[in-house]
Amino acid sequence: MKKILVTGGAGYIGSNICNLLIEKGYAVTIVDNLSTGNKKLVHKQAKLHVCDISNTKQIIKIIKNQKYELLIHLAGLTKINESIQKPKKYLLVNYVKAKLFLNTCLDHGIDKVIISSSASVYGNKNKKNIKENDTLNPTNPYALSKLKLENFILNNSKKFKYVILRYFNVAGADYKLRFGLTDKNSQNLIKIASQVALETRKRLIINGSNYKTKDGTPIRDFIHVSDLAEIHIRVCKYLIDGGKSNLFNCGYGVGYSVMDIVNEFEKITKKKFNYKLGPRRIGDCANIVADIKKFKKKFSWRPKYKKLSYLLKNSLDWENKLNIY
Repeated sequence: MKKILVTGGAGYIGSNICNLLIEKGYAVTIVDNLSTGNKKLVHKQAKLHVCDISNTKQIIKIIKNQKYELLIHLAGLTKINESIQKPKKYLLVNYVKAKLFLNTCLDHGIDKVIISSSASVYGNKNKKNIKENDTLNPTNPYALSKLKLENFILNNSKKFKYVILRYFNVAGADYKLRFGLTDKNSQNLIKIASQVALETRKRLIINGSNYKTKDGTPIRDFIHVSDLAEIHIRVCKYLIDGGKSNLFNCGYGVGYSVMDIVNEFEKITKKKFNYKLGPRRIGDCANIVADIKKFKKKFSWRPKYKKLSYLLKNSLDWENKLNIY
């Protein structure tokens, strides 16, 4: 049984990836400090170490002589607003600590790695679909911290076999509603909108209504977390089988505005959706949609959960489950 090490495996995206890895027959070890992760999301067959990635002494104990085939590095901070308020914290966690951890892994024989990055590294683009080789212009400290880690990997490309995955906007939960987003302070648009639709949150504040988009609200490319997990499984096998280092966008290549989301929730719930137009957020982008031709061609990939109505219904079901418990 091939061993995979996953940082942040008790989190939203990590729990979905770890579940699928185990279903595919991998042995999974998780390193998570549980700052945003949740023990309830950890698969019973996964081995969890509650540990910060900067605790080098403990990390060495975890990885020494274990012969992990590959590392999936997901751990990090993700809130753009918080990064603007605490830029040094984001640089420390997402770059400095990650670099220390990756070097420790390298010293102990783990040289294949999947790095979770973000579409935010592209910044504002005045084009329909963003390709992996487009210019990078991070507009907030979170995005900058992600880009700095990417550059660390690229600068050490002779040491690592890597795939960098730039996530666009992740949403939804697995179809059995076992693994989803539990962070009460999440800034995830679909989660917040689901809460408003269920009337467990008063209203959605739409940050910006004067962008140069079809209705003035920001446009995003949403990808279902289960499709994102499947992408990781394919990349995992690819690297283990000797695949070359690469970098891919992770989205659907379809953009929806915030008002599109509002209107779709109204169709699903047959209720008026409560929202208020607010000012733009510092560091936000107007329109960010992926070009996914590169990944689709390389892996003959077709998403299973692309339909917006399914993604939103699935998110509503997950929030309903959280409310019950």
